[in-house]
Amino acid sequence: MGRLEDIITKYQAENENLVLGIEPALLAKVAKSLGPTIYSDDACRVSSSDNNEIETVKKNYLIGKLGLSDSDDLDSAIRDVMSKLGSANKNKYRALVYAMLCEKFSKQDIYSA
Repeated sequence: MGRLEDIITKYQAENENLVLGIEPALLAKVAKSLGPTIYSDDACRVSSSDNNEIETVKKNYLIGKLGLSDSDDLDSAIRDVMSKLGSANKNKYRALVYAMLCEKFSKQDIYSA
């Protein structure tokens, strides 16, 4: 397997271990769309305790990529996803976070092209 496939396999295993229910095909597409970010030990994760990081997820992904309008619903969705990943979990992988948010807002069609 190649490096990308190894990482996607790791994300799929985390998806299954945490019983997140993310559609595997979507998770793979989200991971691929992140490009070199998934290869960086720091950038591949989202820090739920860093307000700047949460703001980046909101602005760059939810508003920028998914095309959502800024609202309290976005903040609530991010909190919900972080809660599902677990407060003690240090591996809040960006691909998992983004895939969960994508499903939460029913925006999977963005990755169908």
